[in-house]
Amino acid sequence: MACRRTRRTAGPDLSRTTVARAIAIAEQLRYECSVLLDLYRKRESFTSDVPVADGRLVSVPPPSSQLDSRDKLWRLHSALLQCYVLLERAIAKEEEELGGSKLDYETQRKMVKERLSLLIINTRELLKAVDGTVQTPSVAELELVVPTAVFELKLWLYRVFQEVDYWIKMTITTLKALPPDLFKDNVRSRRSSRNARR
Repeated sequence: MACRRTRRTAGPDLSRTTVARAIAIAEQLRYECSVLLDLYRKRESFTSDVPVADGRLVSVPPPSSQLDSRDKLWRLHSALLQCYVLLERAIAKEEEELGGSKLDYETQRKMVKERLSLLIINTRELLKAVDGTVQTPSVAELELVVPTAVFELKLWLYRVFQEVDYWIKMTITTLKALPPDLFKDNVRSRRSSRNARR
């Protein structure tokens, strides 16, 4: 058996690979989330135009053309973390209040949650590649007003799934718009600071 050597990638190439991987995960998650929304609509007999409250459940600074790429990544990472907290809370509340569901729906819901966790890990890696460190945004102040009436709870659950879907779309758009030289500058600055210490 021949021995295979693998070349270890470092610097901007590794970061570009991480971006490509994050985009692929987000695109797969987008598909999985659309399946979850369809399953939920069918389960609850919702039409596609079911009335859902306006406004975002996730609270992050508004998008701005003045934000640099690092700030856009941090905003995205913060939103995805909040989506994860919302999704966890929604799943727990649904199981507590509404009981068990069909196996395909539960499997899809679990898949979305796991893939979202993987996407969060990848955005954290990107932040670290850009900034060198990652300050994890606090989700403690995320206000979770969960309805108690059954129908309102079902609408809230649907809204949570839509919120996750929205932020996945934003993730794809943001990651695709990252400048190719974003990671080169950071690698150079880290190398020069290491050389200066020597």
